[in-house]
Amino acid sequence: MTVAGAFAILSGRKIGLMQRSTMQEAIAAPNVGGIVRLTQFILKTALIVELLGAALLFPVFYQEFGLIKGAWYALFHSISAFCNAGFDLMGMKAPFSSLTDYARNPIVSLVIALLIVVGGIGFLTWEDIRTNRLNLRKYRMQSKVILTVTGILILLPTIYFFFFEFEDAPIGERFLLSIFQAVTPRTAGFNTADLTAMSETGQSIITILMLIGGSPGSTAGGMKTTTLAVLLASAFAVFRRRENPHFFNRRVPNETVTQAATIMMMYLILFLTGGLIISRLENLPVLTCLFETASAIGTVGLSLGITPQLGWISHLILIVLMFFGRVGGLTLIFAALSNIQGNSARLPQERITVG
Repeated sequence: MTVAGAFAILSGRKIGLMQRSTMQEAIAAPNVGGIVRLTQFILKTALIVELLGAALLFPVFYQEFGLIKGAWYALFHSISAFCNAGFDLMGMKAPFSSLTDYARNPIVSLVIALLIVVGGIGFLTWEDIRTNRLNLRKYRMQSKVILTVTGILILLPTIYFFFFEFEDAPIGERFLLSIFQAVTPRTAGFNTADLTAMSETGQSIITILMLIGGSPGSTAGGMKTTTLAVLLASAFAVFRRRENPHFFNRRVPNETVTQAATIMMMYLILFLTGGLIISRLENLPVLTCLFETASAIGTVGLSLGITPQLGWISHLILIVLMFFGRVGGLTLIFAALSNIQGNSARLPQERITVG
């Protein structure tokens, strides 16, 4: 929708209210006002960030591939990282090698990781950063939540990987491996470490990160950081006997909590069902199959190397999960229920014990 809006802007056509509303939903903007200006900002920022990333990667790829091929590889991987696509051109070295040859290279590891984060925090967060700079108090509540959760989801896995997964590597490489493997599951699909050599605990952490994904209105997939934040805040509100969850002195409506719970349940049901079916059909370990289904529904692209050997039914399951993950849970729910008429009548209420 952003690209379609860009063509409309460049052609000089007037963008109607329906088109503005569609663009608003596509980038998760809070209102229709200023949506054209925001779209222009998104396009300019994306182009600048991708070109800057390519410029930083170019010296590394130039030394290995020469001028033309090096420039192409730098641009390709910069765009792939920023868009959280995870496609790479390194398969010529070894199958599923991804960026493992650059595990010790700080430029490739840190630039790619930074591009993934920038692409995954969402367009509205960019606008907050541009408008308010370091004045965090003026940020939208959503931007504050996104930046906080993103920071936690990078920091905690990095600490775990550093102390328990890559302890045999030199300290510098150990840090680069840890932070890259903490960033890439949400939801970029690159890897600088051999994922099959990681412990089951490490693979499980990556699986959870793939399910969570990035943030609303971003290039990332997954059920989104805000979904996790809302559900955790709702749980804390129950513990503290509060009616509504809240962040940064702002209350979250019950409708948002219901949507978050629905999205999480849909992701978990599809993720678990797909993994269990593939495990039974292919006679493979459940954890390995769950890793693949989490990668599919989160539109990540990481793999433990079993996908090429799967049967056609298992491939079809992964395709369906990828489609669902790209379209999004609420989009499918609204599409399915859009023609259902609301009914003002309410059934009698009766309590049911939970927990």
